[in-house]
Amino acid sequence: MLRSRLAATMRITPLVRAGLITGLVVAGLVFPIAAIGGLGARKGSEALENMSDQLTIVPPAQTTYVYANDGKTLLTMFYEEHRKPTKLAEMSPYIAQAIVAAEDARFYQHNGVDAKGVVRAFVANQQAGGVSQGASTLTMQYVRMALRDGAKTPREALAATEQTTARKLREMRLAIELEKQVSKEEILERYLNSAYFGHRAYGIFSASQIFFSTIPKNLTLTQAATLAGLVKAPSAYDPASRDRGAATDRRNYVIDQMLKLGTITAEQATAAKKSPIDLKLTTPPNDCVSMGKGHNNWGFFCDYLRTWWQEQPAFGATPMEREENLRRGGYRIVTTLDPRIQASALKHVLNKERRRSTFAHGEVVIQPGTGRIVAMAVNRKYSLDQRRNGEHSDPAKRRAKLKGNWPNTVNPLLGGGDMAGYQAGSTFKIFTLLAALSRGMPLSTSIKAPQKYVSKYITTPGRATCGKYWCPQNASKSMNGRQTMWSGFGKSVNTYFVQLEERVGARNAVRMAERLGLKWRTDVDRTLASPAHANDWGAFTLGVSDVTPVEMANVFATVAAEGRYCEPIPVRRIDDRDGASVVYEGRRVALPRCHQAVTKAVARAATDAARCVTGYGAARGGCGGWQTSPMVYGTMRRPVAGKSGTTDSNRTAWFCGFTPQLAAAAFVADPDNPKHHVGAGRGTISKFTVAQTLRDALEGQPKLKFTPPPDRLVYGARTFHRERHW
Repeated sequence: MLRSRLAATMRITPLVRAGLITGLVVAGLVFPIAAIGGLGARKGSEALENMSDQLTIVPPAQTTYVYANDGKTLLTMFYEEHRKPTKLAEMSPYIAQAIVAAEDARFYQHNGVDAKGVVRAFVANQQAGGVSQGASTLTMQYVRMALRDGAKTPREALAATEQTTARKLREMRLAIELEKQVSKEEILERYLNSAYFGHRAYGIFSASQIFFSTIPKNLTLTQAATLAGLVKAPSAYDPASRDRGAATDRRNYVIDQMLKLGTITAEQATAAKKSPIDLKLTTPPNDCVSMGKGHNNWGFFCDYLRTWWQEQPAFGATPMEREENLRRGGYRIVTTLDPRIQASALKHVLNKERRRSTFAHGEVVIQPGTGRIVAMAVNRKYSLDQRRNGEHSDPAKRRAKLKGNWPNTVNPLLGGGDMAGYQAGSTFKIFTLLAALSRGMPLSTSIKAPQKYVSKYITTPGRATCGKYWCPQNASKSMNGRQTMWSGFGKSVNTYFVQLEERVGARNAVRMAERLGLKWRTDVDRTLASPAHANDWGAFTLGVSDVTPVEMANVFATVAAEGRYCEPIPVRRIDDRDGASVVYEGRRVALPRCHQAVTKAVARAATDAARCVTGYGAARGGCGGWQTSPMVYGTMRRPVAGKSGTTDSNRTAWFCGFTPQLAAAAFVADPDNPKHHVGAGRGTISKFTVAQTLRDALEGQPKLKFTPPPDRLVYGARTFHRERHW
């Protein structure tokens, strides 16, 4: 008997203790309700004065959408929480009815706190011996979301969601205050845009998209009831799981509740409950590695965009803050990428080098006068999946088990990241040419170019040295003899340009490259370009520095724009979450950012020499009978200029070409092994890629002509002089 009484006491005591504690909690919960209902001596706001607080509504994280230059073609999204706010009027009425039925049947009767719900929850919890029901209204749930989203520290986030009486009381007070200021419809709209539905779907727009591949306005009764049933426990009621029993039962519960509230008819309820949950799951792209199927060739452009964004102070104080704003800010970004030109560039790139080639072949196309990057194509896939990398398409090389970052890579092969780039060979002669013209030296400047020339530049002993001096030589004897800037550039005569560099000063050629946007990314290049060494960098004119395709395309775009340099940009317009433009002419971030790098006369003169290269022919002088890249004009059949470039032993092969409307730079190289020679057989593929891409891109557009240079830069003045800006 004693043992049984003791056992009974041991069972009752925890219940009594829980009852005493719970009694205090219930008193705390009921007290504000009584006060609010006029049962107490003071108003609810006075009774809860010690817990007064302000509900700071911080806009929840929103998805940033990135479009091509047409503003319609979606490239990708950036988000931490995939969410796109939607007006209640743009939602199916079923979803509003379903969420009320599922979460707060008395939503339209209470003033933020449902007294009946509190009492009912208390009784149910006591009977269950734990928390089996909550008393949170839709308004209180929204307040909790708002407090969570507005939290600035982990402690604040915990305080917004922890299961405590203080948190509940705070929610109740704020819910009451909120309903004094905001309509029921507004609260319901905010709730539906904030709630989490599972599968990284935040808000009704993303939930509609992810689960049913539709928009909120088109949700059916069955779909709406399914989604409304998820917010209570997204994982437990996940309709995408193998067993949809729980999801179906929860959906049917919501439908029954809608019937009880009179928002649907019995016939509608019966039909809806008989319908299976017909999912059409969608995984929205996020970042650059998960772009739409078949569009991973856009990933390199996307990566350039993200890098550019991180460098813009307008989007945050630090790169990390800018990245966070990109993923949470809900921007609408219209980029400069032209899908048609991009597709053409990729086609011509892949026609020359397949994706599984060890050699990377890529191209960048830029619009002169704006700096807008309209295409970035390379024979690689922008992907983190490198399980099959290094498997060559050639069986013999595949058996050799070569390894490399191909075809899948996220290295910025075309520019915009931390890769140094590739040596660009004789394309660098453009800098010496511009430097000479800027100092008043005319295109007719005549210099005898021997097969080998002993320069004034001192260098370390090696193959190209004569004693202590650097002595470069021409690629063939047909380049020897007296040359002008036209023929020297058109034939790419090394010994002519080394002598021209001596006359103009190597440091001036280096500084010209900097003025046209080149950055020095290696320790060697930074040292050689420094004031202490730049004037001794004789090999600079032959392109021994590393450079990116974006930079070289933009150099020639500057010449095409008659000397107007524009910073390479990947965006045309950026609107914030409120639809206000933050990147537009005259706005906070005004683009394009341009300045006159060289005079129009100098750019026109350089263009006249560059016409010799392509076979188009100069307007004011002779090209010397032959040129390095006649297939360019032969392919395009419109005014075109440019410059080819290869490095020692054909380690890389470049071509940069331009018309008044577009400029492009293409290269072929092995990014994993700079000593892997592309060979003479690949020496022309960049020329054809640029010519074919520009031909296709300009189809149907007028054949604009270049403006010839003035007499003073054709024949020269009696004494050479500096341009005023130099």
